[in-house]
Amino acid sequence: MDFIKTYAEQITNSLDDLLTLDDVLELIEKPRFDDQGDLAFPCFTLAKQLRKSPVQIAQEIASKIDHPYFEKIEANGPYVNCFLNKSLASQKIFQTILKEKSHYGSLALGNGKTITIDFSSPNIAKPFSMGHLRSTVIGNALANIAEKCGYEAIRINHLGDWGTQFGKLIVAYKLWGNEELVKAQPIKELLSLYVKFHEEAESDPDLENEARKWFKWLEEGNSEAQNLWKWFRDESLHEFTKIYSLLNVHFDSYNGEAFYNDKMDDTIQLIKKKGLLTLSDGAQVVELKEYDFPPCLIMKKDGATLYATRDITAALYRKETYQFDKALYVVGQEQSLHFKQVFLVLEKMGYNWAKGMVHIPFGFILKDGKKMSTRKGKVVLLDEVIAEAIQMAKMNIEDKNPNLENKEEVAHMVGVGAIIFHDLKNERQNSVEFSLEEMIKFEGTTGPYVQYTHARACSILRKADNDHKYSVTSGLNDDYSWPVIKLLMEFTTVIEKSFVHYEPSQIAKYLLDLSKEFNKYYSHVKILSNESGMESRLALVEATTIILKEGLRLLGLKAPDEM
Repeated sequence: MDFIKTYAEQITNSLDDLLTLDDVLELIEKPRFDDQGDLAFPCFTLAKQLRKSPVQIAQEIASKIDHPYFEKIEANGPYVNCFLNKSLASQKIFQTILKEKSHYGSLALGNGKTITIDFSSPNIAKPFSMGHLRSTVIGNALANIAEKCGYEAIRINHLGDWGTQFGKLIVAYKLWGNEELVKAQPIKELLSLYVKFHEEAESDPDLENEARKWFKWLEEGNSEAQNLWKWFRDESLHEFTKIYSLLNVHFDSYNGEAFYNDKMDDTIQLIKKKGLLTLSDGAQVVELKEYDFPPCLIMKKDGATLYATRDITAALYRKETYQFDKALYVVGQEQSLHFKQVFLVLEKMGYNWAKGMVHIPFGFILKDGKKMSTRKGKVVLLDEVIAEAIQMAKMNIEDKNPNLENKEEVAHMVGVGAIIFHDLKNERQNSVEFSLEEMIKFEGTTGPYVQYTHARACSILRKADNDHKYSVTSGLNDDYSWPVIKLLMEFTTVIEKSFVHYEPSQIAKYLLDLSKEFNKYYSHVKILSNESGMESRLALVEATTIILKEGLRLLGLKAPDEM
């Protein structure tokens, strides 16, 4: 970033401060083609102020800039193109990365402020769906990226642990349940009981009445209902925790829907006190006509509360508990209207902090072009998918490197990493086609390809056998190293963009580009030859391993040293 800032300062000075440094920094871009240099400044916005053509302005600016960081400055039509001094730039970037190591790329955007991230949120007693996988890996990556940008990230798992389905589950368990079976395979067994309830209820409608009765008792605090509910919740959470452990994801809070049961009356009274509740067909709503939105339903005719009531209550609780600066909700795109309504109700209540609340929507997981769905007990369990991915990774390793020492550990890193990366390389609002075969490939745009590139670079450093204690006294200026060096310089910018746009795919795509350019460098340059510049070549290799490892960490993947 020093080079970009220096270039921006030179342009600002040449314009006699007609634009601020920040204005110039905003305008600087990457040229489309390599032969147009490394940085470009477009002059279109200055034409009106200076009453000159952008081409003339570009020529005048180019003639005024002279700095040792720059090899050449030239006007190219309406652009001022900058060619960096390759040797100086590479030496500086190597020194910085080797000194800062994994801290390289860290930003102070958050400046110690708190950001809450609500993600994953599976439903108790139901399988961990592929949709919840998307929320989990996107949310986890955003939490890591937020921390890299200087925020304290609070990871919240708003469990789906309340609702009429628990009345059904209690009835099903009392009629057909087996304690040992539930303990052995909680999710599978509870799901089969739930499915059986629906099958039986088709011919015996009284079961639905019985379920409503038990849920009412649960709400009223009946001890048998409470104990069964708590047991179902604990067993499910135990199973979910195994999956989170496999994915290397952790949470600071598992406060789900049930946690807010005793807090919603206060919320309703607060909304009422602010004069926002109105009656609509017997239900209590907050009107949002001024925003061209339908009313937000707060309480049904029968007195039952809704998701909106719960999410408003949760927001108030989280603000009081964490004093967040931003609050992110990583939930599917089908919930967009719901969150717009919730945020607007909070704003109408007079809470300006609601402007810092953001819904992070994402697309669907597709199988053969169709949305994956949970049909009458026919589901693909995520833990089975993970196990299969690890097994496929292990077979790949057996084929390519049968003598690898820690095969099991590496297969786990690669298998799990393949699933996560396959999701995150796609822009989050796009739907993702599920294919284990594609995910696990060591070539192409996959997680294993990036991990393999990191392992390859580590193996070069091991062969060098110099304990990485070399000093970088010069840089590199060959054509194969420069594309790698430019990408190393961009890491901080990519992190900032991925946070600002809540888009982990920016980092995933960057890692693929860096891997591709490094592999090209590796195939064309004899890194360990005794020709001059070996220390600088090794510095490039080590800098690349640091960035690949840190980039993968931000996405939630591990980087094996050997594969």
